[in-house]
Amino acid sequence: MLRVSRGPRAGSYAFQMPKRLRTVGLLLFFAVEAGAQNAVIRAGVVIDGKGGVLRDREITIVNGRIARITSPTGKQTIDLRGLTVMPGWIDTHIHPTWYFNRENRLEQGPGRESKSTPQQAALYSAANLYATLMGGFTTVQSIGASLDGELRDQIAKGALAGPRLLTSLAQINENTGDPAALRETVDRLKGEGADLIKLFATASIRDGGKMTMSAEQIQATCGEAKKVGLRAIVHAHSSEGARAAVEAGCTSIEHGTFLDDATLQLMASRGVYFDPNFLVLHNYLDNKAKFLGIGNFTDEGFGYMEKALPLIADVLRRARAAHVKVVLGTDAVAGAHGRNAEEFIYRVNDGGDKPMDALMSGTSVAAESIGLSGKIGVVAEGMDADLVAVDGNPLEDITAVRRVAFVMKGGKVYRADLPTR
Repeated sequence: MLRVSRGPRAGSYAFQMPKRLRTVGLLLFFAVEAGAQNAVIRAGVVIDGKGGVLRDREITIVNGRIARITSPTGKQTIDLRGLTVMPGWIDTHIHPTWYFNRENRLEQGPGRESKSTPQQAALYSAANLYATLMGGFTTVQSIGASLDGELRDQIAKGALAGPRLLTSLAQINENTGDPAALRETVDRLKGEGADLIKLFATASIRDGGKMTMSAEQIQATCGEAKKVGLRAIVHAHSSEGARAAVEAGCTSIEHGTFLDDATLQLMASRGVYFDPNFLVLHNYLDNKAKFLGIGNFTDEGFGYMEKALPLIADVLRRARAAHVKVVLGTDAVAGAHGRNAEEFIYRVNDGGDKPMDALMSGTSVAAESIGLSGKIGVVAEGMDADLVAVDGNPLEDITAVRRVAFVMKGGKVYRADLPTR
């Protein structure tokens, strides 16, 4: 029987592998055990991802899926009593190809200004995804870089250990072209295997967040995405840019720093998802020296980001009041990978979210937003066996999300902190 310890200390993301896996050590980074595992998990407390709490249950895993949830029978092979079990978390907005290089400076993957080789960039990116999985996130959405496609496919076939990955493969902005060129770009990305489309309707917060794409460009991009069966998620700080995107049929608004109540109400009426982000701003401010002087990472830009923090807290509260569907995305960049769960904490402590609402944003609501609600995001019979367990109860103390002790994806155990006895 695999018994899980009380977990690492708060803030620690180190992990201890089960004894049968320790012999392969860091090779787990490159190769995952073949085939899903069958298991019976004994859980004392289960937060099911859709607002419910189950107590003293056995979760039977067969061929990587949850086959049964029952009262205890004494057949458990994995004992998670003393921990809180939840669906594997979902981060709807990350950038795994962003990393700090050997000089401790930002790089955004291979390119003309990169000081890393393409091979190094790939390894940094894979390490970021591995850290994210170890932090309890079993599914992520990257928006997006071309390297994501290969990372996604290697993870899917078990050659790399990482979360399930969806990607836009690229980003569209006002310089991509006129409406005809934008529609061609969407078609090309669809053909290359993109899972969604990402567009910039406004400038970065570091440049003031004003609308940059025209309404016609936004309409062409979102309209073509819908035509070819892709979701379109939109970087938009201003109400003007967000409103144009909602009216064009886009499916999610990212950031939304300056959204007014009328735009939030429009989003709610159209069923558009909203992803405000706290972690990315804190991460930039905490790591300022590693970003400063690169692109628009200027002192003025950092000033804008610092001023944005209370605005994000305010817009989250107003979005909840308007009944907007809020999802959990971190916009994780260099320095934030593996710390994605801090977003839960910021949303509760700074944004006023109820712990259950925050957790649902990163489970069932996030799964719905990415089109996987019948597969992940809920602990229920028939769902994929994506599970995370933490030391403590995040409904009582949201910081418990830092203390990840167990991670399972598709029935495979990727993290299990064992007792020292």
